[in-house]
Amino acid sequence: MVPLSFAGHDFLALPEAALYWPAQRALLVADLHFEKASWFARFGQFLPPHDSQATLDMIEVLVRRTGARAVWSLGDSFHDADGAARLDRATRHRLEALTGTLDWMWITGNHDVAMADTPGGRRVAEAEVAGILLRHEAEPDERRPEISGHFHPKLRVTLRGRHVSRRCFVGSESKLILPALGALTGGLDAGHGEIRRAVGPGAAALVPVSDRLLRFPLT
Repeated sequence: MVPLSFAGHDFLALPEAALYWPAQRALLVADLHFEKASWFARFGQFLPPHDSQATLDMIEVLVRRTGARAVWSLGDSFHDADGAARLDRATRHRLEALTGTLDWMWITGNHDVAMADTPGGRRVAEAEVAGILLRHEAEPDERRPEISGHFHPKLRVTLRGRHVSRRCFVGSESKLILPALGALTGGLDAGHGEIRRAVGPGAAALVPVSDRLLRFPLT
């Protein structure tokens, strides 16, 4: 876990594409896309079917590692409005056990905005905690500090002739975008115009590596 300062608060960036807020004892994750594989399977495109279990495995590991007492999921937690209904019984029970023991907050995203029910927890459009807005998609005109997801940012660079792609955070003075944690989520280049428009000037891709945070300015 690597220290990351944002909007006057201290966080820890995790290489597994999550953010821990020690003062709130909260683990922040984004774009889990539970049941993405089963959604594609309905249309005849078969992906490895264990994406929800793998994503949940990772969340459980990170909760144990950080000692989190809260999990705040920043939207697109399910791949579609019927995703929760397609969870197999064992995975649903595991998820309900977590949402029953933690302060679990589901922030709605564009994929799951029409979902009628969630396996426990509380569902909100957005939230404000200690002066920081938590929402799914960054709003370029928002002046208040904001943490969001949506874009699945990835840093793509060439090092010594090798092409390297890593999930990354993207940060500016008032915006912080989390990478996607979901097992089957793809990624948008961190320097893409839509991401740069959302975060504004002075943005950088942030990659936690070992005991330091690598910064790659997005110029």
